[in-house]
Amino acid sequence: MNLKKLLKFRVLFLLFWILVSIIAINPKFNAQGVAIKGIENNSTAALAGMTYDSSRTPTNLEKIIAINNEEVKNIQDYNNILSKIGNSEVIRVKTDKNEYVMIKTEDLGIDISEVQKNNLRKGLDLQGGTRVVLEPQEKLTDQEVQDLISTMENRLNVYGLSDLKIRQSKDLSGNTFIVVEIAGASQEEVRELIAGEGKFEAKIGNDVVFAGGKKDVTFVCREDGTCSGIRQCSEFEGGYQCTFEFQIKLSQEAARKHAEVTSKLDANLSATGGYLSKPLDLYLDGILVDSLQISSSLKGQAATDIAISGPGIGSNRDNAIEDATKNMNKLQTVLITGSLPTKLNIVKIDTISPILGKAFFNNAFTVIIAAIIAVSLVVFIRYRDLKISLPIILISLSEIFITLGIAAIIKYNLDIAAIAGIIAAVGTGVTDQIIISDEIIKGKKEQATNFKDRIKRAFFVILVSWGAGVASMIPLLWAGAGLFTGFALTTIIGVSVGVFITRPAFAAIVENLEEN
Repeated sequence: MNLKKLLKFRVLFLLFWILVSIIAINPKFNAQGVAIKGIENNSTAALAGMTYDSSRTPTNLEKIIAINNEEVKNIQDYNNILSKIGNSEVIRVKTDKNEYVMIKTEDLGIDISEVQKNNLRKGLDLQGGTRVVLEPQEKLTDQEVQDLISTMENRLNVYGLSDLKIRQSKDLSGNTFIVVEIAGASQEEVRELIAGEGKFEAKIGNDVVFAGGKKDVTFVCREDGTCSGIRQCSEFEGGYQCTFEFQIKLSQEAARKHAEVTSKLDANLSATGGYLSKPLDLYLDGILVDSLQISSSLKGQAATDIAISGPGIGSNRDNAIEDATKNMNKLQTVLITGSLPTKLNIVKIDTISPILGKAFFNNAFTVIIAAIIAVSLVVFIRYRDLKISLPIILISLSEIFITLGIAAIIKYNLDIAAIAGIIAAVGTGVTDQIIISDEIIKGKKEQATNFKDRIKRAFFVILVSWGAGVASMIPLLWAGAGLFTGFALTTIIGVSVGVFITRPAFAAIVENLEEN
């Protein structure tokens, strides 16, 4: 074989894209530690200076490699080391980029995961989590949709759900949907956080004193036991009730509104103290959460420091504390982020466990390998010649690899539909290569001019097939609120890689092999 003749531009172009894909996927075979996938706002870790950069590739995420000089190789090591350290003790967290000193609390506010061994991003189907398709109740402009998505991202991030993806999608009729994918969240959490409008109002009588959002609320205490937490629990018939309390600060405008409304109220004095004639009623989505008595000393005062409280109930004390904590987190989140621009209807909600997601991932690549083996057998039976069948298999493998490399470059999340698209593209690619092989073999038996015509004819058929295939996939990019996007996108990428990169290289390789 003449290596110089084999390394034509078409083959070099293929090798270039294989190299680009290797760099993009960036396989890591001996990675250790735990990756930081999110830092909760105002948490212990955040106050210690830890940050999360969502623009980093999966293999370049900051990794925790040691805690108090004990090596961290995986999540189990991380949890075991932290469990041995008592609250209020000083801990040193060493990462591959920095070292942080903090005081141990019950929750450090660090969202972790296993270190990624490549830059391929797995979608919800392959890693587990919850996917929700939402439809706004009102017709929104594109700018209003972006504002809605921004508020939702802020709300979910504040709540501590950092590993999330929110995107706009439209169906073929032009209806707008919001697709939310959250790893590690339950249906109940997602339903409560994003299905409701999240409209918070504090009223005295019928007057709204302040509402959720930065306009009225300048500070909300979270993750600080001195101004936020469960204050008391008591037993009642059938269970327990616990009360949460946290401090907030109002803007000057909201404080003036409070002074204006309270100045008109009467003060009721008693042996236990003096209170105004009307309480401060707290409403969330129109439902009364709690009523707080207002001290008579606050009459007509522009008070900026307010204590917010509410209940949580359960069959036992632990369940009541858990319910109160959940209600407190939700109320804090709404106070920080404000209400959504419109209410959202849940069109579809799916939850996949991480274990099932991992099984889907393994099964998906098992299917790809099985498909390649099956194609290999068919091709070998067709030609009974390794000079033809072996290049077909190698080119098909390179086609898959380059498609995955492009998915890594564009930061696309691979799901089950995307894997199906890759398999479909491989099938199309093998068909095209068989057409090229047949034309080359037949052309060699005839005159050279006719041989070139046969190659041109083969590529004309392939280009027409590519155009028809891409055209048929384009509607699927938007069909079903974007749930078929993965299939359509990877199919388009796969067949395009085949037509413009691997098919020309395959033709050059087979031509050279046939000449020898």
